[in-house]
Amino acid sequence: MNIDTRIKFRHLLCFLEVARQGTLARAADQLAVSQPAISKTLKELEEILDASLFDRSKSGVSLTEAGLAFMRYAGPCVQALRDGVNSLREGEYAAGTLRLGVLSTVEGLLVPEVVRRLHQRHPALVVSVLTGPGAYLLAQLRVGELDLVVGRVTDSPDIQGLTFEHLYSESMTLVVRSGHPLLEEGADRRSLDGYPLVLPLAGTTIRKHADGFFVQSGISPPRQRLETLSLALSRRYVLNGDAVWIAPLDAVRLDLGKGELVELDLGFKEPGGSVGICSNASLPLSLAAQWAVESLREVALDYREGRLT
Repeated sequence: MNIDTRIKFRHLLCFLEVARQGTLARAADQLAVSQPAISKTLKELEEILDASLFDRSKSGVSLTEAGLAFMRYAGPCVQALRDGVNSLREGEYAAGTLRLGVLSTVEGLLVPEVVRRLHQRHPALVVSVLTGPGAYLLAQLRVGELDLVVGRVTDSPDIQGLTFEHLYSESMTLVVRSGHPLLEEGADRRSLDGYPLVLPLAGTTIRKHADGFFVQSGISPPRQRLETLSLALSRRYVLNGDAVWIAPLDAVRLDLGKGELVELDLGFKEPGGSVGICSNASLPLSLAAQWAVESLREVALDYREGRLT
């Protein structure tokens, strides 16, 4: 069946922006058009497709099942066209740009080494890194705003329809600063009462692993908590006080090696979550993304064989 020639590029841009912003008003602001124009363009697209793409409510709009299905193709289609245009241009686009979504669990060890190797091999490559919760990054990947997402995402429902390649498994661990009271001889390391706990934000994939750690170890987490995805904030808070940090091993590996942080040995090891590469199978990888996948595999191999420190 031929594509309906009534579907224009503006229809796709309008659909994607409304899906991204969640309201017609914010989408109109982003596209620098009026809200009635957005509403009209969206209505045209729904009439052409003979399907309702959004559920409307007072708080905004959300994708219907038909909208979700169309999203799988509209985002990659727009991005592929942008890439095609950019590939013909010279100057700022000649070097190529890699748009990488990075979860906090891999931003301290894996990704810096990957970027170092990419720049060593491709001096003009621009690497644009976006950090944040897995659900947000996967949504950006789905609409073609990112080339790849790296980290623990297999437990996220938002991964449905995307492709995941396992690189290695990484466990969670409890760490404290050097000289912490829990490290003293005779201290009950399974009782964390009285010490603030640092853990990932509720609702994130990595938080599920953290909660599972406590359930499997039979330890009751303290009520006083700092919930954040910021590694810099977590590290400084733990180093400057008596907080206990449940962290991905990669996030604290360098600090453990320096002796600034120390693992609490509870005689229990969390099984570990899958760290890997998530991509949008409906969108061909750019050359820069292909280079990134190759480097990610190389660095992951060094990690598994103990050469990455």
